[in-house]
Amino acid sequence: MQGRERIYLDRFWNELSGDPKRIDEDTRQHFAALYARPHAMHDSFEQFGALRQDAADNKALLAKGGKITMPVFAIGAEKFFGKNMADHMQFAASNVTGGIVPNSGHWIMEENPQATIKLVTDFLAK
Repeated sequence: MQGRERIYLDRFWNELSGDPKRIDEDTRQHFAALYARPHAMHDSFEQFGALRQDAADNKALLAKGGKITMPVFAIGAEKFFGKNMADHMQFAASNVTGGIVPNSGHWIMEENPQATIKLVTDFLAK
């Protein structure tokens, strides 16, 4: 992957965004430079390797203590996960509020920061 970080990242931005043009060139260059640092790409892959253990840990915590009772905001994007974020959180939390960022794919802060911030601040204001 060394030297090809931008190619790798572009694939995700282009395929998982609602509109690839919303991930601007400055953002792409910034993250490509971060991922080009020593061990950064390896470390980013490790988060996916940890998913199986995360699932086991979460299942054990749920069995031991029951669902989270504090308010949880599950935010999805119109073109990526949508209300599924809230649907999935219902398995682990009893007080779930869902929100959907319009005109966005996976990269909600890059694609529609104003709507994302409004959804989060409205939730926190309650």
